[in-house]
Amino acid sequence: MSKTLSRRDFLAASGALAGLGLYGCGGGGGSTDGGGSTDGGAGVEGYDPELVAAAQAEGELNVIGTCEEPYISAACDKFTELFGIKTSWQRLGGGEVLAKAQEENGNPSSDVWFGGGCTSYVQAANDGLLIKYSPANLSHITNPNFTSTDGTWVGIYTGILGFLTNNEELAARNLEGPKDWPDLLNPDYKGLIWSSNYNTASTAELILNTVIQKYGHDEGIQFLVDLDKNVAQYTKSGGGPSKSIGIGECTIGINFLHDGVYQIVDNGYDNIGLVAPSSGASYEVGASAGFEGCAHPNAAKLWLEYVLTPECVNQAQEVGSYQFLVIDNATQPQIAIDMGVDPNNVMDFDFADMMANTAQYKEDVMAALGGGDDRFKTE
Repeated sequence: MSKTLSRRDFLAASGALAGLGLYGCGGGGGSTDGGGSTDGGAGVEGYDPELVAAAQAEGELNVIGTCEEPYISAACDKFTELFGIKTSWQRLGGGEVLAKAQEENGNPSSDVWFGGGCTSYVQAANDGLLIKYSPANLSHITNPNFTSTDGTWVGIYTGILGFLTNNEELAARNLEGPKDWPDLLNPDYKGLIWSSNYNTASTAELILNTVIQKYGHDEGIQFLVDLDKNVAQYTKSGGGPSKSIGIGECTIGINFLHDGVYQIVDNGYDNIGLVAPSSGASYEVGASAGFEGCAHPNAAKLWLEYVLTPECVNQAQEVGSYQFLVIDNATQPQIAIDMGVDPNNVMDFDFADMMANTAQYKEDVMAALGGGDDRFKTE
């Protein structure tokens, strides 16, 4: 697929667009000093004034994000603007956040978790590490699969999993790009594929579950062992392959398609193709949650109300995030739709199985791969 319109051109033509996007991992962080409303929520429609007042009395919120830094920063800045609560943040991968929460074991250094696939949240919930809170704004969720059944996490977006290709590199090698999962085993792709680390990236958890659901457990694990022969690198973050596609360092990346949209639209790489598997794509549900035992529980609950509002999610496309929204009163990323990303062209995915068995599946695949090697990046 070639870039047919730039983000600047699209926004100029359409006037105003908004969407939602999260993903990736890495280091970094920041904070925003309070400076917004501190009068108990006056002028902030749709929020319980008692909750706002209690959150403001706590005065701070610490966010750990599993999404790209610009979106974490924008979300935190808007929260401070609305409520006058000082907000600090850091960025880690989904697997890293889960490991950190398990190590801290009820004495968390952060108050809320923002972004990343819900499988890691389910594992944290099973360990009793997430607060139970059902925001009033859950009424805007469009599908019951997009939030937890026990009040431990809320969904905020969906992302379509597929393949990104550098079409110039493929043409130079006289190769066709993959159209479906079996194509990835083509021996001509040896050393050309990038994926992500099963132990650090929520994206890799979805890759693992997708293959197992398509082929069954044993055949799925064997598929990933066979795929490993073609993989040059397993990046720490789920978005890692997309960042090397346009420059030609990576020729085929197993990645979320919205990450490819960002590379095309915001970074100008018109050599990138977006491929949804022909047998049906899988998708993640990105989430947010509060940590049990956090220092600022009322601010955490207010955050969970906030992330289910257009005030939060409509910022995402402005900072290059193009996932699809899960609330009915926000605007979908039309630019991604115009580039052929179809939120409805998905496989019949068993979320219950993924949520129940991901931890075991990760152990199984890493054992089958001999524990991994230096291609599995942790930095």
